[in-house]
Amino acid sequence: MSRASADGLAADATAMQAAEWIVRLTADDPAERERAREGFEAWKQADPRHAAAAAGMERLLGQLQTVRESSGGHARPAHAALTASAAEARPRQSRGRRQAGATLALTLALGLCGGMLLRACPPAYLLADMRTATGDTRAQVLPDGSRISLDTGSAVNLHYDAGQRGIELVRGAIRVEVAPDAARPFVVRTPQGSIRALGTRFIVRRDAEATVLTMLESRTTVQAGAGAEARVIDPGRRVRITGAGIGPAEPVDVRSIDNAWTRRQLVADDRPLPEVLDELDRYHPGGIVYDRARTQGIRVSAVLPLDDTTRALQLLVDSFPQLRVRTLTSYLVLVDTADPS
Repeated sequence: MSRASADGLAADATAMQAAEWIVRLTADDPAERERAREGFEAWKQADPRHAAAAAGMERLLGQLQTVRESSGGHARPAHAALTASAAEARPRQSRGRRQAGATLALTLALGLCGGMLLRACPPAYLLADMRTATGDTRAQVLPDGSRISLDTGSAVNLHYDAGQRGIELVRGAIRVEVAPDAARPFVVRTPQGSIRALGTRFIVRRDAEATVLTMLESRTTVQAGAGAEARVIDPGRRVRITGAGIGPAEPVDVRSIDNAWTRRQLVADDRPLPEVLDELDRYHPGGIVYDRARTQGIRVSAVLPLDDTTRALQLLVDSFPQLRVRTLTSYLVLVDTADPS
């Protein structure tokens, strides 16, 4: 790897660290914010590059606080105000151009320090009703008595009123135990479709281009987009929802999935290594960088700890000696395969 490439990856890792500090410094819990402030000061003093990244980040925090205060401290009106102001920047453009203009306007309005920071912490994530930072999880009882658990790096908005109980999955994954309420349906929505619970327990994960539903108990009705035909998904099944529709229902081991969620484990059953590394990357503060093409042929069957990604990577190396793991910083890890001799 060239020095320029290494420097670029290190800069990206610093931006990712800054993004994580944004999440912790804007937490709902005052005690958590205070702990974050202490850690943030130590992080700034640890490296001159951290201090430089912090300057741009602190501008972002100031802008977020101003927007929150103008909306009475509520996240959803603040997010709506940001979105509206961005949309007004290019009101006569096509949808694609409007979205690009909105991203640019938000970047300028929030004072973001680089594209990596914007990708790691988009405004929709920062201003969500509930969210978790990388490596953290959160469980909460909702107003109707339903229970929701947020996976690492996840965010949701709540849409509760007299006629509905709605969850918008902004990012990441959630596990839901739905409380009965015959008068109000419980619906989880993502860009790919909607999942209507029929008194049930399930996991929903939002990926870049798809939504993955894993049924643990009872059933749900799934619809891929407005007007599409709905399908009932039974317990012990997993489906992938995309813009093209709902994929086949594949069988899953409910007990192992439930245990893995509770124990924060990744259960890989003959999965391609890139998929495993993608999942570990979600839990690693900073980033795990690897060559997808060179690792695609390696298939993994293992149980890996998600709360200790360093140990998880070492277990992979123990199982696959051709793998090489290099730690550039405590936040940035490179994974590749050794060249054949």
